[in-house]
Amino acid sequence: MTLYATMDSPLGELLLVGEESATASGGTALASLSVPGQKGGVAVEDVSDAWRRDPGAFEEIARQVRAYFGGELTRFDVEYAVGVGTDFQLRVWEALESIPYGTTTSYGKLAERIGVSRAAVRALGTAIGRNPLLVVRPCHRVIGADGSLTGYAGGLERKRRLLELELEGAGARP
Repeated sequence: MTLYATMDSPLGELLLVGEESATASGGTALASLSVPGQKGGVAVEDVSDAWRRDPGAFEEIARQVRAYFGGELTRFDVEYAVGVGTDFQLRVWEALESIPYGTTTSYGKLAERIGVSRAAVRALGTAIGRNPLLVVRPCHRVIGADGSLTGYAGGLERKRRLLELELEGAGARP
């Protein structure tokens, strides 16, 4: 069964979508985390009548998201719903999770890390843009080779806010 809930955040109201899971902490595997106006994201208006609103099913995920925004969490421990993404997208998304909190990398360096040719950097960028788990899967940590903020489905202002939040949190750590 597909479940959903919303929660407030510094980026606006987040929409959490997941699937019931016997193995996930809290019983829900996360399928999507969207911000308002997200390019390609799921919006509250898109919620299907077949989905069940269940804020309690997302308590653990919401706790981690709040801890992240509070500067207390640098890595999420969330089970993801299966069946989301192509093999290539999954490979790219896994690489995103290896980018340390408070740091950034370029599209080209990320391509090198996963063995993708420079010619395929555009495909890598497309895969990053289709990441359904903004914030949790840190696509905001990928920037242009010249250090510019580019290509964030949630908008460049949100990308800037996430990077600033992490830089502040990383600076406070020993």
